[in-house]
Amino acid sequence: MVADGLGIYVVESKGGAITCMMLSLLCLGTWPALMALLERRGRLPQHTYLDYSLTNFLAAIFIAVVFGGIGGSSLEAPSFITQLTHIQDNWPSVLFAMAGGVGLSIGNLATQYALAFVGLSVTEVTTASITVIIGTSVNYVLDNRLNRADILFSGVGCFLVAVCLGSAVHSSNSADIEGTLGRVSGDCKTVNPEDCQRLFGVEEEEEEMENVHEWTTAFLIALEHTRAIKVLGKSMVVGLGITFFAGLCLSLFSPLFNLATNDQWHTLKQGVPKLIVYTAFFYFSLSCFVIAIALNVSFLYKPVLDSPRSSFRDYLNDWNGRGWALLAGLICGFGNGLQFMGGQAAGYAAADAVQALPLVSTFWGIYLFGEYKRSSPRTYGLLIGMLVMFAVAVGLLMASAGERDLVYLKS
Repeated sequence: MVADGLGIYVVESKGGAITCMMLSLLCLGTWPALMALLERRGRLPQHTYLDYSLTNFLAAIFIAVVFGGIGGSSLEAPSFITQLTHIQDNWPSVLFAMAGGVGLSIGNLATQYALAFVGLSVTEVTTASITVIIGTSVNYVLDNRLNRADILFSGVGCFLVAVCLGSAVHSSNSADIEGTLGRVSGDCKTVNPEDCQRLFGVEEEEEEMENVHEWTTAFLIALEHTRAIKVLGKSMVVGLGITFFAGLCLSLFSPLFNLATNDQWHTLKQGVPKLIVYTAFFYFSLSCFVIAIALNVSFLYKPVLDSPRSSFRDYLNDWNGRGWALLAGLICGFGNGLQFMGGQAAGYAAADAVQALPLVSTFWGIYLFGEYKRSSPRTYGLLIGMLVMFAVAVGLLMASAGERDLVYLKS
């Protein structure tokens, strides 16, 4: 990584790009765990996502200003501040960046609801795999075959297998839970949570989570009572449907960002510099922020998936877990920025290796939430197979990385 004379920080080498990818992987695999933790503690997803969106945007502003340079500039290598004042020239690239932000915002919002239905591990594996299968293929073409096709698409094939295994894990785990609950799911759809608790011997909320054994019937009822989104008795198809929708939305943002920074479709006029990665990231995050705020303020008053109704005043007064939500936004913002910095250097197809984030998320899911603690041997076998296939896929994507000629950064 180097900083040129203008103060613009540029990732040049394959090693620097891989370092960015690894740091991005850690960040992007951690923030969903914080969101899932807050939902399980009863914080409304609308409140959490509004807090998350604020710091996510602030992280983008920090990256753009600091790494994009605030000093001098030239026509060939403009700084972030300079490009902001020339939107009349580079607006086609700005629109690509903002469209990518819309895809990410809707995808992340859907992911938050999917986490409640299918769990941290399966949600992240499925959405990440769909993102790679579609996004990586498109990026390979856009990057003019910068990456080694034989290695790259072997990795994509492994991701496809991981998607299938992820669905099988969720199906098997759902069957395990149904076996534990017996008729609980049906009963709890027709009675109040308090009555359902008494039915299965779970009384005071503060005592229930401490005194019952994990993943017993009493534990699952206690967990359902504290959650912001009620999931017992809901169809598996609902959770998987939300998960696949999130994956489709997330598969769009990287190719659109690629178009914003490299102008493969030649939408800019001759002599107009391409957007530097930091300017594109700012516009990308701006649209992501606007969409997130608009949707979640709407969801306060018209909630989805049986979430409780709220208001903007209730949101402002809800400080329970706000610090974790703000931290999640910062972590995700820096993770996205690092992914794009690495992708501009080594190719956005290879940068999709950060979709290994489920390896990190699964660790948090098992460590924080005890996912799969009492699952069947069949579920464990599928889970291990899914993670192994995922690790192989990520290794192949990183091995396919190329090195972009820095002249490509300029018009």
